[in-house]
Amino acid sequence: MSVPTSTRAAVLRAHGEPLVLEELPLPEQCEPGGAIVKVDCATLCATDVHIWSGAMSFPGMLPMVLGHEMIGTVVAVGPGTVDALGRPVEVGARIGWSESTCGYCYGCTVIGNPVACSNRGYGFLQRSDRWPHSTAGLAEYDYVTPTAQKYILPEDVKDTWAASAGCAVKTVLHAFDRAGGVRLGANVLVQGAGALGIVATAIASASGAGTVITVGAPDSRLELAKRFGADVTIGLDGDADSRRATVMEATGGKGADLVLDLAGAPGVGAEAVDLAAWGGTFVIVGSTGPRPDQIALGTIMGKELNVLGSLNGDIGDYYDSIEFLRSTQTRFPWDELFSEPVGLSGASAALESMSRLEQVKAVVHPWLP
Repeated sequence: MSVPTSTRAAVLRAHGEPLVLEELPLPEQCEPGGAIVKVDCATLCATDVHIWSGAMSFPGMLPMVLGHEMIGTVVAVGPGTVDALGRPVEVGARIGWSESTCGYCYGCTVIGNPVACSNRGYGFLQRSDRWPHSTAGLAEYDYVTPTAQKYILPEDVKDTWAASAGCAVKTVLHAFDRAGGVRLGANVLVQGAGALGIVATAIASASGAGTVITVGAPDSRLELAKRFGADVTIGLDGDADSRRATVMEATGGKGADLVLDLAGAPGVGAEAVDLAAWGGTFVIVGSTGPRPDQIALGTIMGKELNVLGSLNGDIGDYYDSIEFLRSTQTRFPWDELFSEPVGLSGASAALESMSRLEQVKAVVHPWLP
């Protein structure tokens, strides 16, 4: 097939407004290490919804193409392009990829963590009117830059699963890694019943947690959480005191050994600190901005809590996510997370639907009408 020189993409030009279908340029030829990929599947993340609505915004971010969970088929490749395991990436390969990193900043060299790269190119950090223009999910083709780590996907992992591994699954696995994993028999409290919360529920259950408690809404998502390993679910129709009573009853009065905030809602931090067991760990994953939150520092001190932030993940977390999905494909009903796919023209409606909590993860197949 001929190599495309441009691509159709759904561009966000104003927060809260419908996406605009535009034509964006692609490189005439791939740089060494780069690839042009036909996007086969993109899954939408809550961050996409926050950006679309304007709840998450910063100056100079628009226009942009949303979607940072996607996989595709290579249609053109530059010389010497290999994946993260050193395997040659060839035309026809089905790949996923991580954010691009510069390799020379303080985060890349001194800290040695790709997530700390100050020049990280990742979905919502790249404008569509600047090079490399099309790198995100809501496009027919993407340019995967040389510094974006690529991974040739195993055949037995579905497109939707592999796409969601690009953020939702790897972000949660990274958070568990930051926490040092789950001690066998530990009580785990998951705050939030969106995609991240459901994935965290599954990981806690598969890791040998004693009791997994998932807090969130609506009720349909709590029912879903049960199918992903939640032993106890708590809705948001009661107050903090009633939630505390349920958690304490479920944990024999101890509280949760591991608490993961995957909701980012006001008051979640204070509740997490209150519900954590003595010597427990609280991992903050769901926050979407620098909003201040009051938490009891004296309680953190008195309980000797470990409080950690966890932002995202790297290609290693992506690899682990794919393997986690493969190893649990008969244990958890992963397909239940995903809605029926729509094309680029349906992406705006999908974002609105997710904002109303009607879908856990919307799916976009850019080539559908």
